[in-house]
Amino acid sequence: MYTLSSKLKLTAIIFMIVGAIGLVIGFLQAPSNLDDVREMMAAEEHHGETSHAEEGEANFAEAEHGMLLDDEPGRNAEGDHAAEAGAHDTEHLEHKLHQLQNKPWAAIYVAAFFFFMISLGVLAFYALQYASQSGWSPVLFRVMEAISAYIVPGGIIMFVLLVLSGFHLNHLFVWMDPEVVAHDEIIQNKTAYLNVPFFLIRAAIFLAGWFLFRHFLVRNSRRLDEATDNYYFKKNFKLAAGFLVFFLISESIMSWDWIMSLDPHWFSTLFGWYVFSSMFVSGITVIALVSIYLKSRGYLPFVNNSHIHDLAKYMFGISIFWTYLWFSQFMLIWYSNIPEEVVYFISRIENYGLPFFGMVVLNFLFPLLVLMNSDYKRVNWFVVMTGIVILIGHYLDVFNMVMPATVGESWFIGIPEISAVLFFGGLFTFVVFSALTKAPLLAKRNPFIKESEHFHY
Repeated sequence: MYTLSSKLKLTAIIFMIVGAIGLVIGFLQAPSNLDDVREMMAAEEHHGETSHAEEGEANFAEAEHGMLLDDEPGRNAEGDHAAEAGAHDTEHLEHKLHQLQNKPWAAIYVAAFFFFMISLGVLAFYALQYASQSGWSPVLFRVMEAISAYIVPGGIIMFVLLVLSGFHLNHLFVWMDPEVVAHDEIIQNKTAYLNVPFFLIRAAIFLAGWFLFRHFLVRNSRRLDEATDNYYFKKNFKLAAGFLVFFLISESIMSWDWIMSLDPHWFSTLFGWYVFSSMFVSGITVIALVSIYLKSRGYLPFVNNSHIHDLAKYMFGISIFWTYLWFSQFMLIWYSNIPEEVVYFISRIENYGLPFFGMVVLNFLFPLLVLMNSDYKRVNWFVVMTGIVILIGHYLDVFNMVMPATVGESWFIGIPEISAVLFFGGLFTFVVFSALTKAPLLAKRNPFIKESEHFHY
C-alpha cells in the first residue's frame, strides 16, 4: 500500500497556492478599459515596439479637429476621413482589449484541458488493456486507475469553464457572442449545432459518461481483489469494450466543441484523431513517469525494465502517429491553399512560429532520435527525460490550438501561463498520489497478474 509522503503533499499544495496567487495577479494585470490598453501599447513602444496607441490618439485628435472644422469650406472631407480613422482605431483597441482580457482565461483553459486530457487518455489506455486482455500490463493497473482519478475534478473544472464562457464572463468562444453571430453568416449557418444550451448538454453527457465508466471499471477492479472467480474481470472486459466505443465518439465531438470551435470558421476532419493522439501519448508518458517514480521509492518491485520498455515503445509509436496526423492535416491544407482553411496555419506560422514548429521538434524529432534505440527504452532516466520533453511538447500543442483563436498575436509566456501550469500540475499531482493510497498497488486477483509479474524479453 502506497503512503502519500508529507513532502510530496506539501509540494503539491505549495504549487497550487503559488499558482492561484499568480492567476489572481494575471487577472489583476489584465486591462479593464481602452485607456489601459493605450497605456500598455505605449509602454511596448517605449521598449522599441510599434505603438498603435499613439496612432489612435493622433487619429482621435484629428477626428475631433476635423469635426470642429466641419463648417469650414474644404475641410468636411478631411474631417470625415479622420473620424473614420478614429472609429477604426477604437475597434482595433476593443479587439486588443478582448485579447488581453482573454489571456488569463486562455492560460487557465490550456492548462486545465492539458491535465484533463492526460487523465482521459490514461482511462482510454486502461480500458484498452482490459478489452484486449493484455498480459503485460496488469501490474500497472493501479497506477492507471490513480491517474484516471483526476478525470473527475479535472472534468468538473472544464465544465465550469465552459459554463462561464456561456455566461459571457470571457470571450474564448467567439460564436457565443450574439453581436458577432449577427454579422457572421458562416457562424449563423452553424447555430443549430453551435449554441450554448446544446453545447453544455453535450459536455455534460460526455463528462457523465466518462465519470461513470471510470467509476465502474475501478470498482470492479477493486472487487476482483477479494473475489474467488473472474466474474468482475469479465464485467470489466465488456464494460471496457463499451467504453471504447463511447470514448471514440465522445472524444471526437469533444475535440470539435472544446477546441476546434474556438476557430468557428475552420474545420478539419482529422481533428478528433489529432487531439486523441496528443492525449494518448501524454497519458502513456505520465504512466511511465509515475511508475518509474514509485519504483525508485521501492513501491513497485514487480515492475521491471520490460514494462518500462513497453511503455517507452508506446511513447515512441504514438509520437510517430501524432506526427503523421499533424503532417497530414498541415500538408493537405497548406497545399490546397483554400483561403478559409489555410488561414488557420498562416496565423500560427506568422504569430506563433516558435511554439508551432518547436512542438514538432519536441513531439517528433526528439522522441524519434532518443527512443529509436531499443536499449535506451530500458534506461529509466532516459525515459524520464524523454517523457518530460514530450509533455512540454504536447502542452505547446494545446497552447497552439487555443491561444491563436483567443488572444491572437497578443501572446507570450507570462505569469498567467506559468501559474496555471503550477496550479493544475499541483492539483493533478495531489489527486493522483492521493488516489494511489486507496488500494494495494498490485491487482492481485487479475487472471493475467502472474504473466505480468514475470513479463521479460
